[in-house]
Amino acid sequence: MEIRVLTSSDAERYWVLRLEALQQNPEAFATSYEEAVMRENPIDQTARNFSAEGNYTFGAFENAELIGVVTLLLEKSNKLKHRANIFAMYVTPKKQRLGVGYALLTEAINMAKTIGHIEKINLSVVASNEKAKKLYMKLGFKVYGYEENALKVNGGSYDDEHMVLHLK
Repeated sequence: MEIRVLTSSDAERYWVLRLEALQQNPEAFATSYEEAVMRENPIDQTARNFSAEGNYTFGAFENAELIGVVTLLLEKSNKLKHRANIFAMYVTPKKQRLGVGYALLTEAINMAKTIGHIEKINLSVVASNEKAKKLYMKLGFKVYGYEENALKVNGGSYDDEHMVLHLK
């Protein structure tokens, strides 16, 4: 397995995996599949995101197939520059429980550590997603907040747990 930062040439593969993620786990993402497929030029938009300053999307590859992703997004405002956020974590179901998520998050954390002013990394996770929470805690994240009814999906309501990893 190879883990690396995605570039604009990976945009199409990323978009295919992103749509899979939105279909497989609609409760885990703020964007719905229906909203995503309505976007104009989503692959071009994705390619631009990959080259945006402070946006690092990591991909896990197995035999050139993209099997997992995670995004580390740095805050831009002066008062928030000490923070980074984890977004869009996903590993395709057939490759889950094989260490792919751990490897992706480790790369994202290591990248944050190389950026001198980053002191902490925040993320949100669906409160009922025990597998993801266990992974985050294994890497040192701790819960600092709980949001009831964070997302409404297909008539159901999902709570979020907000987690933080202090680097300094």
